[in-house]
Amino acid sequence: MNTRRGFSLLELLIVIAIIGILTSIALVATTQARTKARDSERMMEISQFGRILTGNCYLPNAGPGDYDISEIVPELIAQNAQYAEYLSTIPLDPNGTASNTLYRYLVTAGGHCALYANLEYSDEPVILTNLTVPTVNAGTGVFEASTVGPNGTTKYFQVSN
Repeated sequence: MNTRRGFSLLELLIVIAIIGILTSIALVATTQARTKARDSERMMEISQFGRILTGNCYLPNAGPGDYDISEIVPELIAQNAQYAEYLSTIPLDPNGTASNTLYRYLVTAGGHCALYANLEYSDEPVILTNLTVPTVNAGTGVFEASTVGPNGTTKYFQVSN
């Protein structure tokens, strides 16, 4: 009687290869889900913070221009104490830093503004098809720029008055 008491080396290698393939498939699927989740967070923060900034289109002391929101929030709170409660923490892109939030604020002398951020998910559907740069008075949605942004894609989300 010849009984087998273990697995051969070939059987073990096949099982390890199958586990490796399944693990890599799972990692790819979760990476895409994490990217979409970070983009959802960006869009939510931009939309909420955009209500504050684009409602009256705050014009910073430095005048019209394109600002990181970390540059204007302290000034906004100093001039409008009622915002201190809502802006106790400055919104921050998941890949940003306290001094470079990666959330941008564009304001013109004419009282128009837009708040925008670069997205990570490159397959995000474009809604604002006529835009290639952040544009005031152009609405809210995703547009595609001609250059790659700080998060690695050409897709941006903006909130505009």
